[in-house]
Parts: sequence; C-alpha cells; structure tokens
Amino acid sequence: MRFIKWSIITVFWLSVGSVLYYSLPQRDIVQIKGTEILRADLSGWNRVFYAQSDSGNDATLQNRDLRLINTRTARERPYVFRNEDTGFGWPFYFKLDSSNLQAEAQSVERDEWYAVTHYGLRSEFLSIYPNAISIKRVTGPDVQLIPWFNIVFLTILVAVFWAVWVRWRRFRVAKIDPLWDEVDESLDGTRTRIRGWLGR
Repeated sequence: MRFIKWSIITVFWLSVGSVLYYSLPQRDIVQIKGTEILRADLSGWNRVFYAQSDSGNDATLQNRDLRLINTRTARERPYVFRNEDTGFGWPFYFKLDSSNLQAEAQSVERDEWYAVTHYGLRSEFLSIYPNAISIKRVTGPDVQLIPWFNIVFLTILVAVFWAVWVRWRRFRVAKIDPLWDEVDESLDGTRTRIRGWLGR
C-alpha cells in the first residue's frame, strides 16, 4: 500500500513539474540566422504542442502556415523556434503579435546576440518547437539573465501548496483521525462480541 501511495505522489509531482517546465518562460541566447514559413499539417497526435491559428483566422484549420525562426547557439548548434499566437488559451501569454515578431526576427543583425524568450521544448522526434514570445538584443552569449518571473511565480506556488498542505493536515488531525479512531474502537468492540458469541 505504501508503494502505491508513493507512486501516485511521484507521478503527481512529475506531472506538475513537466507542465511547469513546458509552460514557464525560458530564455536562450542565440544568433538569429533567418526565418521561414512552413506549411504544416497539425492534425497528428503532436497537435497538443501547437497553439491555435492566429487570432482572426479560422481556428479549425489543421493545415496552416507555421512561422519558424532559425537560430544558432554559442556552441554552434542550430535551434529552431516557432512563432505562433497564443491568444487567450493556455499557457496565458496573451500573445497576439506573431506577425510583428516575425518582422522583427527578419530585420535583426545576423552577427549580434539576442535573448529569445519562449515556452515549450524542442524535439526532433516529436517534431515540435518552442514558441518564441519576444526577442531582445543582448551584449553577448555570456550575459547573465535572472528569471525574475519564474522565481516569483514558483515562490507563490510553493507558498500556496504549503498553505493547502498545512490546512489539510490540521483538518485531518481534527476531523478525520478521530473518526478513524471511533471506527477502530467500534470494530474492536464488534470483534470482542463476536469472539464471545463464538466462545459460547
């Protein structure tokens, strides 16, 4: 029973961590090498990793243009971002300016370094790309950027989980544990009566 309990707890926290890792903003320092528009069929099982179509367009289309931003990291590795509106869906970035961001990415200086804020992850196997949210010029590939939003958000989230857990423990000690004690006492009395009855 203890193994099942800890398995459920582990799966729960791994799920929460995965959702947070995918949804919270991340920043990569890259050089932007170009942009392209790819006609993509988004009706496969990896559809959940893509946002809806741009605001004002038909959201039911499965075959649509996918804007991509091609970059290179400081280690000379290629890295590709997609550029889609998130609208008012999950995650709540309220991004409605993917066309402007594409124009900005097309006009950057190719030898300069930029911090691309994004969410999601890149997987060649799953054919998914992180979604770029913004582009900001930085001084170089070694610049240190502090993720203030993530720090504040995770601090608040931990505080909320802690408050809920403390209140649950108090409720369990005050209400549930006494009920279990009463049930145990009742069962003990029943067992004693049954043994006495069988002894006769």
